[in-house]
Amino acid sequence: MATPTREEIKQVLNQFVDEMLTQDEQLKAAPVRKPADASIRQKIAAKPIPREGRPLTTAVSEMLTDIYAYGDNMRHPRHFGFVPGPSSLVSWLGDVLSSAYNVHAAEWTVSPTAVEIEQKLVRWFCDKVGYGPKASGVFVSGGSMATLTALVAARHKILTPENQHLGTAYISNQTHSSVIKDLHVIGLSDRQIRKIPVDADFRLDVNALKKTIMQDKANGAIPFLVIATAGTTNTGSIDPLKDITAICRNFNMWLHVDGAFGASILLSQRYRHVLDGIAAADSVSWDGHKWLFQTYSSSMVLVKDKADLLNSYYAHPEYLKDLESKHAHFNPADMSIELTRPARALKLWLTLQVLGSDKIGATIDHGVEMTQYAEKVLRNVPQVEITSPAQLAMITFRYAPQNLSEAQQDELNQQISQKMLATGFAGVYTTELNGHKVLRLCIINPNTAETDIKATIQKLTQICQNLVQQHRIAVGQN
Repeated sequence: MATPTREEIKQVLNQFVDEMLTQDEQLKAAPVRKPADASIRQKIAAKPIPREGRPLTTAVSEMLTDIYAYGDNMRHPRHFGFVPGPSSLVSWLGDVLSSAYNVHAAEWTVSPTAVEIEQKLVRWFCDKVGYGPKASGVFVSGGSMATLTALVAARHKILTPENQHLGTAYISNQTHSSVIKDLHVIGLSDRQIRKIPVDADFRLDVNALKKTIMQDKANGAIPFLVIATAGTTNTGSIDPLKDITAICRNFNMWLHVDGAFGASILLSQRYRHVLDGIAAADSVSWDGHKWLFQTYSSSMVLVKDKADLLNSYYAHPEYLKDLESKHAHFNPADMSIELTRPARALKLWLTLQVLGSDKIGATIDHGVEMTQYAEKVLRNVPQVEITSPAQLAMITFRYAPQNLSEAQQDELNQQISQKMLATGFAGVYTTELNGHKVLRLCIINPNTAETDIKATIQKLTQICQNLVQQHRIAVGQN
């Protein structure tokens, strides 16, 4: 089969763009998720890698119908599970442009304009955090890599190879699971990781933190790192940053703030105060593909002192000597693990240029206010228990009929989620708080309206009533 001509590629691209934009216009009418049944999985598994090529239109058509059509649609206004990725079409366009030019954004010499844009954006976001002139950072693939990049710098600054086995790190029991992976990657074992309990608002308990650190020091350990969270995945809770900062300064420890989701509130004029104190952190992770409406992947790690990243990552072997410069240019490869890296910053730059930061901030406000509206509606639903109030753009709750045991209530809420997902109307998943199954809404999509929220809660309630009625019938039959 001959290589596709430019005209054939142009035709396929034009058709795809038209179809994509049409789908976007009709998004609310489409299901939130389309599960792939056994037949489609078997079809894909049976597909061979051909020795000879096939027509471009055939291969693309199969990709669209057999692959991209399945799974959760994170852009849907009623996808409330996880932290959805309601990406902007402008970001998607930026992704198309960047991938078309295949920019290698590692060194200023190779891609001066792309790297200049990344530096400018990093500085702008550092200003939002409240960092001074020494601050810098770099774009990475996601929150896991952002936190890992920062933790390597923390280990390098405070520990030595000789005493690394004594280093201890502190997280809460609400810290994202990826953080433990990152701690393992930098060389810490489970016995060097302390899970601190949380208070009634699911925030890291600072009294327990201080007590644990003092006990560890008395036992010969070296406390060197606290990871606080600005917007936990379960409840949207923000750890008490000022109090944690005071503890870190007292014990000469590094403070990293996982702001993958919540840091975006700094673009809000109305609600940015909830992150007062974040400027004291040594590093911050911040995902653009969550509440900045970017396509995957777009994340940042920001540090108060650029030298901490350079000291950990700078390495120029002989084959890169030509790229070294006498000028103080920003080279992302000198501040992160990656050498080969795409120009992740450009699509966010385009989004900000087209929409403006005020628009982004107002859209973030919308998510907060829609979540507050959801709480208002839920508080008027009989048998609903609010397990954590609206915080940032998250709220958790459970249906708790008094005639059911706690175990039965857990099973009820699990089934409510499963049946809602099966309808395709809304993406509502469960999580666990205080040992119980609860339902969780994360409402960050700018196209989510009050009508979507109200209709979703009405359907959840109807599903609950049907399940409870079925349970009563089952009991009567027994």
